[in-house]
Amino acid sequence: MTSQTILHRLAETIEARKQADAGNSYVAKLLQGGQDKILKKIAEESAETIMASKDGDAQHVVRETADLWFHCLVLLSHHNLSPEDVFQELERREGLSGITEKAARNTNKAG
Repeated sequence: MTSQTILHRLAETIEARKQADAGNSYVAKLLQGGQDKILKKIAEESAETIMASKDGDAQHVVRETADLWFHCLVLLSHHNLSPEDVFQELERREGLSGITEKAARNTNKAG
């Protein structure tokens, strides 16, 4: 199993639960709550990941990062995007200096 496989399976599960009863599905509840509810969860999970890192507990960092990635997948679904869209962007950036890539993004925004 590749690392991408689990992300694809999770994304498929999230998509399948878009129309589920929010009383029975956490994913449906998040998605039906709208972008602000999803973003609030991402902010919360980001903060928890940061705190786990500061505590130096590696297993806690893994668990919190898993929560953060899961909620990012929900956000992608909200925007009708998939992990594949992110993989393509990462592949596009591969081999580029982070400084060069960021400068190119800033140049594109100015235009």
